[in-house]
Formats: sequence, C-alpha cells, structure tokens
Amino acid sequence: MTKPSLPELLHAAVTAVGGVERPGQVAMAEAVGQAVEDGSHLLIQAGTGTGKSLGYLVPALAHGEHVVVATATLALQRQLVERDLPRTVEALHPLLRRRPQYAMLKGRSNYLCLHRLHEGMPDDEEDALFDQFEAAAPTSKLGKDLLRLRDWADETETGDRDGLSPGVSDRAWSQVSVSSRECLGASKCAYGAECFAEAARERAKLADVVVTNHALLAIDAIEGAPVLPQHEVLIVDEAHELVSRVTGVATGELTPGQVNRAVRRAAKLVDEKVADALQTAAESFERLMELALPGRLEKIPEDLSYCLMALRDAARTVISALGSTRDKSVQDEDAVRKQALAAVENVHAVAERIAGGSEYDVVWYERHDRFGASLRVAPLSVSGLLREKLFEDRSVVLTSATLKLGGDFNGVGASLGLAPEGTEGEDIPVWRGIDVGSPFDYPKQGILYVAKHLSRPARDGERGDMLDELTELIRAAGGRTLGLFSSMRGAQSAAEELRSRIPEFPILLQGEETLGELIKNFAADPGTCLFGTLSLWQGVDVPGASCQLVVMDKIPFPRPDDPLMSARQKAVEEAGGNGFMAVAATHAALLMAQGAGRLVRASGDRGVVAVLDPRLATARYGSYLRASMPDFWYTVDRNQVRRSLAVIDAAAKASSDPSSGA
Repeated sequence: MTKPSLPELLHAAVTAVGGVERPGQVAMAEAVGQAVEDGSHLLIQAGTGTGKSLGYLVPALAHGEHVVVATATLALQRQLVERDLPRTVEALHPLLRRRPQYAMLKGRSNYLCLHRLHEGMPDDEEDALFDQFEAAAPTSKLGKDLLRLRDWADETETGDRDGLSPGVSDRAWSQVSVSSRECLGASKCAYGAECFAEAARERAKLADVVVTNHALLAIDAIEGAPVLPQHEVLIVDEAHELVSRVTGVATGELTPGQVNRAVRRAAKLVDEKVADALQTAAESFERLMELALPGRLEKIPEDLSYCLMALRDAARTVISALGSTRDKSVQDEDAVRKQALAAVENVHAVAERIAGGSEYDVVWYERHDRFGASLRVAPLSVSGLLREKLFEDRSVVLTSATLKLGGDFNGVGASLGLAPEGTEGEDIPVWRGIDVGSPFDYPKQGILYVAKHLSRPARDGERGDMLDELTELIRAAGGRTLGLFSSMRGAQSAAEELRSRIPEFPILLQGEETLGELIKNFAADPGTCLFGTLSLWQGVDVPGASCQLVVMDKIPFPRPDDPLMSARQKAVEEAGGNGFMAVAATHAALLMAQGAGRLVRASGDRGVVAVLDPRLATARYGSYLRASMPDFWYTVDRNQVRRSLAVIDAAAKASSDPSSGA
C-alpha cells in the first residue's frame, strides 16, 4: 500500500477540525516534513490565522518517531492536548493505519503529591499552622482549598493542577506538591506506585508526541539529568519566548528568607555546631541585604564575597551532615531530610556560583516593596548553551508568528546560538528560515499610524499631549481599544486620567481583576477599553469589533537600569557589535510585532495600530522596528486616522444593529 502524502494527511486533519486549508499551512507542513525527514533545523514564521499547530502536528505524527513539542503558554498546551491532537489522530488513523499516541509532560511540582497529601507537609516553623489539613480551619479559604484538594485527589486521573477547576491558591497547592529536589523518589516513597508525576513520565516514554513547556525543555538541557524522553525531533512553538524562558530557568536567587528557611529545616537534623555555622552565615547575609541598593554588581564587593563564601562552606558542611545523620525521633524523617537538603543545596549552588565570579554571569541586587531585597545571578547569554544543548543529535523546528525582525531571521537566530543563515563551518548548526506569510490582507485590514507630531517620551515624565491624542483616538473608535503600555505606572496613570475625561467608555486596568476575566469583559462589550502592560502585548486574542484600535504609548525598549539587558548590550559593544540594535532594538521589535498582532485575529477584522511615539517615524532604527510589524498601510496623518476609525466604528455599530438590515 502506498504511503499517504503530506497534503493528503493535512487535508484530512484540517477537515476533521472544521478548518480551512491555507497555502501558508500547506507550505509550512511541507517544510517541517522536509526538516524532519533530513534531520535539519528550521525557523519558520507563520502569521496569525495560518493554522500552524496542524502545520507541524501532521508531519510530526506522520514521521512515526518520537517528537517533543514545547510551548510557552498553558493555553496552547491545553489546545494541543485537548483539541488539536485528539481530532488529528482520529483523522489520520485510517490513512496511517496506526493510532499515534500523545501525552503531556510538566515539571513535578505541577502534579499532586500523594505522600504530601496523606502525610502532611514536613514540619517547618514558618508554615507549621498549615502543615496538616486538620490544622487549617475548614472555614478559612486555605482550609476549604485543602479539603477540596483531598476530595479531588480521589477523582483525578492525572493529578495535574491545571485539571482542577476552579483552581486553588499557590499557598494551598504548595501543601500538596513537591519540587523534583524534594521528591523522595518512587522506590523510597510509600505512594510511588500510584504517583501522578511518575505516571505522566511513563506515558511520555510510550508516546509518539510529547507536549511540554519551554521551562521543562530548558531544565532538560541545562541540568544534564534528562527529564524528557529520548526524541529525534523537537518542535518549539511560540519560539520567540524561548530565550527569556531559558534565561529564567538559568537564573539563581538568594534572599534572607530563603536562607533562613534552609537553616530552620536543617537545624533539627544535624549537629548543633554545624547548624550554628550556617545560622551565623545567614545572619551576616541578612545584615548585608538590609543595606543592598538595586543595581548590577560588576565586581563582587569584598564583604559580600566573604559572606557568600561563608554561606557556601557552611552549606556544604550541612549537606555532608544531612547525608550521614539519622534521627528516628523525627516523624517522617526521609521527607523532612529531603526538603532540608533541597533548600540547603540551592543556597550552596547559588552562593558558590556568585562567589566564583564567572565572566559569563551577571549579578545584581533587586529590591521588591513586598518581598525585600534579593541577590540574583543570570547568564550573560544563553546562545552558547542553546547551540550546544538544543541543536545536537536531533532535528529542531522553531516556529512563531514573530521570528523575522527587521526583515530577516538572523537576529532571532543569533539569540538561539545560530550563525547567520547560510554560514557553514565545523560545530555550526546549519539551518534555514522561511516565512509562510499570513492569510490576512494586512494593508487592507489595518493601518499603522505613528503620531509623529507628539513630543518624544522622557523617562517617567508626564506626557499631556500623548493623553490628549489617546483620548481623541478612543472617542473616534467608539471605545474598542487595547492600550499597551511600556510600564505599569504608565497604564495606571493613563487609566486614571481617561476615566475622568471619557467616562462614557469603561476602562479596564490590568491588576484590578484576573487577566482572564479582564479579557472576557473586554471582548463582551465593544465600548470598553483595556489598559495594561507586558502580558497584554502577547496574550490577548479578541477577534471582532471589540478590538479595533491597538495603542502603544511608546517603543518598549528595556529600562536603561535593567541589569541583565544593559550587561548584554555592553558585551555586544565590547565585542565590536551594535549593542543597542542587537539587544534593545531587538527586544522592542519583538514586543511591537507581538503587540501589533493583537489587532487582526480574523479575516473580517479591521482597525488601527497607533504608536504614540514619534521616534518610530523619525529615528534611524524606526524602519527596522516597522519592518518587524505586520505590513499594515502606514501613515502619520492624524486626521486621516480619525476619519478611518469613525468609519470602522460606524460599520461595526451597523453590523451589530438588527434594525439596520446589515
């Protein structure tokens, strides 16, 4: 029997999900199929509406070997496992003559731990009130959450936190979950045979396609202990997020609270003298952190260096002691020991890393109003790590709606450790980039308007002319506005001012309600506006008349005092490159491309992206940023834009009015 072709398989899958086959989707499936077949690497930009999930799932399932799909967001993981994969597998089964298996795999702390559920949390002074289910008053929010978790444990098949609806607080979940470092291990745990996390790993080993997240992919690459099953193909969706997620996993942190918690957990298990040395080092660290000022530490100060070495040495002694002492008077000693070991090992690892002073790390103090000061360390770059760990021994496909910045893939490629496209040499991964376009007609569906007449934004300065412009645009649009701000302070002050200026248009503000609830309310009422910051630039999918004006208050460059970004920029400059373009402009281009992508989500959408920062029209880097955004019709004519918005608003009102006959 002849093997079914990729177009045949794609057609069957698209029909099964009730979709429409698009040229870009076909081109994508063929490119992914080719990369999988010849073991090459591929960067593929697929615009909104292409149907990229099926564009990579169909060739992955047809491949017949182990494939890992890593995504950045929970929403896409759910969509793949609950909707796209079941329908696609059913559609392809008759053609493939087999039924491919798929599974979801997450980090251990995402699964309910039966040991902790039944035996309670190891005793810890800070959390002692909430250690056992009985200790939390069943009338309190925490108590109710814990009782509900106990009931849910008898019903759930997966133990996956995301299967619990409605959800519970992080504090409640922490009572019934463990990190991989705190886990006793299936062979030592009384509940090992029933463990939800172990069951998820077993399902993943047997699956043709495993869906996971960027963080677990990063842990698998960085920590050297494989958590993902062996696979021949890796597909990274939402790939524009990968570098920041890997950086997050590779970032270490020390806080006084964290160190003191490690001391408390270890003190009950080791010799008093050993515990006292760690306690003394912890007290010195706490005193230093009280005086810490936010900012980068290009050289580790002498007093901090001594303090970190004392912490490192005392923690190492405690770790050795924890491995040899046993105290049967401690209830459930193995779990208590494992938790103490995890806490002290983290202190040791971060203290040693910072005290070592690697030229490849960036160290800085951070201060938070609520949590106090912390000492942080992150890699100057993750490109070498990704080149070494990601692109060896497997074919890698990276896809997103925004991978071409400034007109090519080289900027994103460089951040992933890839040399410019077409470069060849030993140890240089060979790759190609393709853009399969979008089914949307951007020049006809949208306008990119730059308010060239406004004053340049000054850092944290008041922008009265910007607020005047924003008010007029919202009035012309009849509400229907998504306001994307480069800072939370900017979003809050704009919302406060405009609520008094235009009370007829309700303004929702990020932080005043859960993000899901805000987006739902924004979509439900076309006259409403939604203002917010970072997560709104990338996380809003509201097709139709509720979102016809997307406003960016200014170009979202990183803050000049961001320690990691400024260090990366400086490193590029010292190597002879253009640090501003490689770091700051690339960061801004990615966000602006994502933000502009909020406007057109369906073939009938019409609207305006308004950037209230004249530098997009006047600065030399403006053309690079504009080339990274969808190909909207471009103008700086404020009157033309107001007329266009008024026409779009009138058309939306007419189509929603039953008496209009539209």
